[in-house]
Amino acid sequence: MKIAVIGAGIAGNVAAYHLAREHEVTIFEAGSHLGGHTHTHEVEQAGRRYSVDTGFIVFNDWTYPNFIRLLDELGVASQPSNMGFSVRDERSGLEYSGSTLDTLFAQRRNLLRPSFWRMLRDILRFNREAPALLARPGDDLTLGDYLAENGYSHGFVEHYIVPMGAAIWSTDPQNLLRFPARYFVRFFHNHGLLSVDDRPQWRVICGGSARYVEALTTVFRDRVRLKLALRGKRLGFSLAEIRELFELYDVSRGEHQQLEEFLTRLERRRADLEQQREDIEVMLREIDFFANQCRRRLRGEPDGGNPSVAA
Repeated sequence: MKIAVIGAGIAGNVAAYHLAREHEVTIFEAGSHLGGHTHTHEVEQAGRRYSVDTGFIVFNDWTYPNFIRLLDELGVASQPSNMGFSVRDERSGLEYSGSTLDTLFAQRRNLLRPSFWRMLRDILRFNREAPALLARPGDDLTLGDYLAENGYSHGFVEHYIVPMGAAIWSTDPQNLLRFPARYFVRFFHNHGLLSVDDRPQWRVICGGSARYVEALTTVFRDRVRLKLALRGKRLGFSLAEIRELFELYDVSRGEHQQLEEFLTRLERRRADLEQQREDIEVMLREIDFFANQCRRRLRGEPDGGNPSVAA
């Protein structure tokens, strides 16, 4: 069969990898590289080259059993790594790292700071008490509400739980407190982050995470379509449209004819989207007009005409 896989992230690549054993697979990706979140950059510094991962950096031996089996199947090597956490607050000047006692009290004045000791006490309390949330039904309780209800200190919130969560999910710290508390705690529990000493072994892929993407996509590399766009504008496709395209994709015809057919469908899809956009813009103008009419009447002003004049 001819099969189209939409999206070249980990899910799409693994699906294409298994399907390509028995079928002809083509993978479509709107971005400019394979791997989605997985991304490795080659950087040169002081005459040496380094492979720097900006996406999918580490995995561990607790929560990635299927991924580890995939790496073994692909013959991709990994090596042990360390996971560290450190904080520097530019406003207060507070700075610490959780690696050792020496780095924890890198600023010796923290030995005499009650708020710092309370933060440490709250870390241990959170590790001990938070797992009870896993048995609680529903995700209506936010992390911020949970911390407030249980009296966690400002230092614990601002200098530990928020910066750690924001670093893990690469999110705005202001948004983190709106996370569902149970989801947050489940992640910490699964990854050994609620324990000081019982933690998984973290690992990195030798040469950068892009190496496993290369191995995973070797079989169908010549059938990858990146930057799926027309005239610089990204287009949306339904699965039905892709399926129809592939029904027309006959290997007996030349590539030029196939591309012409594909381009025709792209242009038709773009025209449909443009028409939808025009219809929406007309509706928005009408809504704005009648909203302004209501405002004028509330202020005792005369009407402002009709929608066609206003537009």
